Amino acid sequence: MEMQAKSADRNLLLEFSGELDHHGARDAIREVERAIDAALPKKLVLDLGGVTFMDSSGIALLLRAQQRMQLVDGSLLVCNVPQQAKRVLDAAGISRLVTIR
Repeated sequence: MEMQAKSADRNLLLEFSGELDHHGARDAIREVERAIDAALPKKLVLDLGGVTFMDSSGIALLLRAQQRMQLVDGSLLVCNVPQQAKRVLDAAGISRLVTIR
């Protein structure tokens, strides 16, 4: 799992690529938290366009990002969700908690 961060005007874009599974999610969660703490964004966008596989560990990452953004009084948007990952998120009903486009 790789993550690229871009920050401007209190907006933070995190682009993910690779497999977001049990092995990669733990490190990815830490990286997301560090990026949020460093940028203190008002808006966080998680771009999952490069994710080739996601399991329930990806759900944990999204929920942790949502919680962290609430702590800094910001918002979260998840975009470019691949079909396989969308099925995982839909099965868990994550769209009720997180904005997905």
